[in-house]
Amino acid sequence: MTGSPGRRAAAGAAAAVLGAVIAVAATHGLFSRAAPARSRCRQQAFVPAYFYPGAGWTRAINSRPPPRLMILDVTSTGAGRAPDRAYQAAVRRARAAGITILGYTATSYGHRPAAAVRADVRHYRSWYHVAGVFLDEVSAGPAGVGYYRQIAGYVRAADPRAVVMLNPGTYPARQYMSLGAIVVVFEGSYASYLRLHVPGWTSRYPSGRFAAAIYATPGARLASALALSARRRAGYVYVTASAGPNPYGSLPGYWPSEDSIIAAACAS
Repeated sequence: MTGSPGRRAAAGAAAAVLGAVIAVAATHGLFSRAAPARSRCRQQAFVPAYFYPGAGWTRAINSRPPPRLMILDVTSTGAGRAPDRAYQAAVRRARAAGITILGYTATSYGHRPAAAVRADVRHYRSWYHVAGVFLDEVSAGPAGVGYYRQIAGYVRAADPRAVVMLNPGTYPARQYMSLGAIVVVFEGSYASYLRLHVPGWTSRYPSGRFAAAIYATPGARLASALALSARRRAGYVYVTASAGPNPYGSLPGYWPSEDSIIAAACAS
């Protein structure tokens, strides 16, 4: 996600393919445009795991419940040039715990060569057996739609069940909603989140289509941040006290409370 160092598809046939993707993803409990992954839960936790396997990964995997989704960021840009055994082992443990893993790749707001992004997609799938891709540094304007349509099409052509998650970090042009199963519509500080304007068109989509990453959130404001994100229909959320160039370098100290609050809201 932005803020990590160096930031760490004829028309009828296309419609038929898209419909198949949605149906299969929903059947397998993956994120889709049709419904949230777990319909009983208005929110689920996701973790931008921009830290090397170790205590942080173990802590997230052993959470009860574990986060629904984790972002695997190997090099702050993509999958790198060779597989990393430590990451492979961490991903195996996470998948065994029921966590969906997406591979991180930066897109430089549509300026990174598409061939480099496609290579990341192939490597993550081959080396780490991820469930899809997290596209970071995504442009929000209509001009970038073609670039991201090409990338999303490439991902799903290789695996129709693959999850495509986009991170423009703001509410993008509505065309992007046809490209990503999940769109990160906010990435920023808690103070900025308080001032966020939510477009009216978002009410036409299920909450499972939206995610929010809220950093620089004091512990005393954790419950408020989660409640506000739920009211704003962020189906996936991550809150951390950290700030700076990479607020995702570790799990927040209040992670057990965060995970418990989200789980309690799901159970209720």
